[in-house]
Amino acid sequence: MRRGPHPALAALTVLVFLFLLGPLVIIIGASLSDTSFLTFPPRGLTLDWYQNVFEISAFRRTMVTSFTLATFGTLFSLLLGIPAAYALARYRVQLPRFLANVYVLPVLIPEIVLGFSLMKSVAIGAGVPVMASLLIGHALLVLPYCVRVVGASLNGFDFSVEEAAVSLGCPRWRAFFTVVLPNIKAGVIAAFILAFITSLNDVSVSIFLTGPGVSTLPIQLLAHMEQFFDPTIASVSVLLMGVTVAVMAVIERTLGLTFLTK
Repeated sequence: MRRGPHPALAALTVLVFLFLLGPLVIIIGASLSDTSFLTFPPRGLTLDWYQNVFEISAFRRTMVTSFTLATFGTLFSLLLGIPAAYALARYRVQLPRFLANVYVLPVLIPEIVLGFSLMKSVAIGAGVPVMASLLIGHALLVLPYCVRVVGASLNGFDFSVEEAAVSLGCPRWRAFFTVVLPNIKAGVIAAFILAFITSLNDVSVSIFLTGPGVSTLPIQLLAHMEQFFDPTIASVSVLLMGVTVAVMAVIERTLGLTFLTK
């Protein structure tokens, strides 16, 4: 006879869900409060604070900047990360082992140290413009995620299929795009999602690379909190969560989330 879960296990599961979902519920409730300060539970319900987000020009401007950086920084890191992951998986015997660790250095190094180093070497040392410095910083920050996730897909790929295509007369570069890349599509999309969300929410690297007239949405949130402590902050946070959910929903509708487990 099959028994149900132990009461202690069921209680622990509920506590874990409360721990994970509790802060989200609090943020959503605070964003709907009709008070001029953050409070939970809300004393009244209003959507004025969401309207206030789009009425503040600094938020509108930094939203565009953040989404631009997240999109192009992720694409740039994929352009570098996919060939690197392919080389590490395809020629793992010939390549030195330490190369695999080089690509995870931006994760191992504290982001504050990474941001300061990029400011000294790229923004100040090389005189790179602010927007270009931010793009380089974000691409470097998310590069390890692209290499690792795509590399995990390539480790399960049978390269004899590629060799068969080459032996039949297909150029190697074309075999990569027509044979290898379609088979690791799941890893590429998963890498894009992870890198995009990481870049969109970055503060530690961006704060060293921003300059006059150029900022990102998370940094603008910090600047807003220094002067105001109203529900606008919670509203922006909810909108960022909504973007994440929307990206996952689009993927579910077009590809299905099951592709991540294939």
